[in-house]
Amino acid sequence: MSLRHKVEGMTDLVTDTETDIPGKPTSASRTTLSHIMTHNDTNLLGTVHGGVIMKLVDDAAGAVAGRHSGGPAVTASMDEMVFLEPVRVGDLVHVKAQVNWTGRTSMEVGVRVLAERWNESTPATQVGSAYLVFAAVDGDGKPRRVPPVIPETERDRRRYQEAQIRRTHRLARRRAIRELREKRAAEGFQD
Repeated sequence: MSLRHKVEGMTDLVTDTETDIPGKPTSASRTTLSHIMTHNDTNLLGTVHGGVIMKLVDDAAGAVAGRHSGGPAVTASMDEMVFLEPVRVGDLVHVKAQVNWTGRTSMEVGVRVLAERWNESTPATQVGSAYLVFAAVDGDGKPRRVPPVIPETERDRRRYQEAQIRRTHRLARRRAIRELREKRAAEGFQD
């Protein structure tokens, strides 16, 4: 019999019964990547290029996905990358990432980006956030099972539930686009 964990009125397996993969708590793979921004990171406006921040986000999320899944994981998608404030040269950027939700072979990783002046003792300010989906793969690049994530705090449980909503929306969007393309093809439109 599997161990179970209560998530806000829903019961989720803590052990995957098909492969007997034990669940892992959110804290087991949570990580922070920190980097000082330099002139090499700037765009034409003199602030840090969004692509530099996105690379840090992908790096931190990839580390978390690999840690949680116990092996290689590849980026499948990036949702809702939001830039809240510009990042400047001399900012110490902290990218905090954790697994919010797991499926059979995929994981959603939530990322918060914070920045603070490298030479000041003021609190860091949130400058961005993103959600990424990673797929765990084996040595041949084929999908492999991932351990279920075990939310530990109320915040983790909220993130888990929000991730389920985002997954539902991703799947519905993909289905609607596929249906539209099939309809257009049936009507003779070449895209």
